[in-house]
Amino acid sequence: MTEEPCQCSDCQRFYREHDRLIREFPTLKQQQELNWASIQSFRTLCGKVTEELQNKMACLDDKGDEYYEERNIYTKAELEDSISELENINAYLYSIEALMERIFGIKVSDKIETEFKEIAGVIAPDPLNIDRLILNRLFHQTPDFPDKKN
Repeated sequence: MTEEPCQCSDCQRFYREHDRLIREFPTLKQQQELNWASIQSFRTLCGKVTEELQNKMACLDDKGDEYYEERNIYTKAELEDSISELENINAYLYSIEALMERIFGIKVSDKIETEFKEIAGVIAPDPLNIDRLILNRLFHQTPDFPDKKN
């Protein structure tokens, strides 16, 4: 009995991105670097947006809530909530960074890197690979996934 991969837009986007990342970064070292860069760029962007929102908050304190409400901009509560959430994200990203430092320190031989490349060539282009079907099924059926409705 063959199963078709999920065709919802979230899963399709996941399949494409998953395969692209394996094809373009098929070694352990490349995956380490990719994940490190991804975390750093996420931290940088969240940090800059947090900083910008804090500046807006300072301006809001100077001009008052009514000034911004009249212009349909941010309210103080919106800014406070957003800043708090972004600070939480940054805290989580620091934790991930600490774990990634451990992963980044691991090196493997050229023979093992070759194995990574060979396996990447096998699994990335195959949308019906059994390991990926299992992963997709788990991904799609996760009850706590925020976009899923029971």
